Amino acid sequence: MKLKQILRTSAAAALFVWAGVANAALYNFSLTGDYTASWQLDSAPSPDQVYNNAFTLWDIDGDFPDAVLGVVDLTFFKASSGGGLEIYDFYGDQELLLSDGSQLYTGSEATPTFKLGTFALTEYQGSGQYSLTISAVPEPATYGMLLGGLGLIGVALRRRRQA
Repeated sequence: MKLKQILRTSAAAALFVWAGVANAALYNFSLTGDYTASWQLDSAPSPDQVYNNAFTLWDIDGDFPDAVLGVVDLTFFKASSGGGLEIYDFYGDQELLLSDGSQLYTGSEATPTFKLGTFALTEYQGSGQYSLTISAVPEPATYGMLLGGLGLIGVALRRRRQA
């Protein structure tokens, strides 16, 4: 009986060690309002171009209405430059959105890390209103931890019923 308990405890501990810490490396971006779009980016991307007040990521794939090839260049601005972002269709040579708002990242323009949350944006020199939500995409380890926890609860409930 004691050996079974030791094996169960060891298996549970191994599951939690295997699952590791659940840190999201991929973020969902969902833009709603007068223009809608959605895409995913690393939480700490490597910019393709860095400026004093912004950084740009090239050829980002996602759901961008009116983008000729479905990819765009995204520029994120520092708060001192009005914050917000620009969505630019390089291949169609058209600006899809230029907005002001909060600075959407921390760190420097060379090593940015995106903030999580919902941010209000307004069209630059226009009247458009937008909402950008940045949320973490759960890693498989998160699901492993969830399943492990549910399994332990099930074992505890079963033991309680048998006792």
